[in-house]
Amino acid sequence: MSDEGERTPGPEAAPEAEAGAEAGGEVGAEAGGADPGSERRTVSDPAALKALAHPLRLKVLRHLAVSGPATSTTLAAALGENTGTLSYHLRRLERGGFIEDVPERPNSRERWWRAVRGLDVRRPAQDEMTDGERAVAGALDRMRLDEDIELARRFTEEQAESDGWMRGSRSLSHLTKEEVTAFHDAYLDLLTRFARGPEDAPPDAKPVLLRWFALPAE
Repeated sequence: MSDEGERTPGPEAAPEAEAGAEAGGEVGAEAGGADPGSERRTVSDPAALKALAHPLRLKVLRHLAVSGPATSTTLAAALGENTGTLSYHLRRLERGGFIEDVPERPNSRERWWRAVRGLDVRRPAQDEMTDGERAVAGALDRMRLDEDIELARRFTEEQAESDGWMRGSRSLSHLTKEEVTAFHDAYLDLLTRFARGPEDAPPDAKPVLLRWFALPAE
C-alpha cells in the first residue's frame, strides 16, 4: 500500500504494521503507546496473552488508547455494554498488566482506568507454549486479522481523500533472519520515539493506527 509510489530497496515492498501482541513483540500498541521517558515493561506471560484474547477487552484497550482514562460506567456507555460486564473484563485486563488506576484521581467515587504505558508485549516461542496457549494465541491472531483486513479495505477506499493522513509503503529486500529481527527492533524503537497517549497529544493530533509485518517472498 503506497500513496507516493514504491520505495526502492527492491522491486516491491512490505507494508507498515502495528506492534500487536504478535510473535515479534509490541511497544504498547493497544495499551496506549510507550512513554518515551520511561523504561519499557515487558509482558511475556501466556496468561497475559489470554487476557488479551477477547473481543470486548480489545475494544476496551482501543477505547482507552484513543480517548484516554475512563470508568466502567463511561466505558459501558461508549461500548454499549453493562457496567457489571465491563467491571469483570477490566479486572482481567488489570491482572494481565494492561491497565491500571489513574493516580491523579484517587478520591473519585468510581475507579478511573488508563492503559499501562511503555509495555513491550512478547509472545512466548511456539515450542514454549502449551496446546491451550497456542489456541489462545491463534484466537487472538484471528481477531486481529479481521480488523487488519477491514483497515486494508479502508486504506484502499479512503486513502485518496484522506488529505495526507493515510500513508503507506511497500518494499522488498534480501535479509538474514538476524537482520529481520534488527529491523523489527528498530521499528519498535521508532514507535517509542513517536508514541504519545491522548493526554499528551497536541490539539491537531489524531489517533493513528500503525501496522508492519514481514514474511519471506518465497
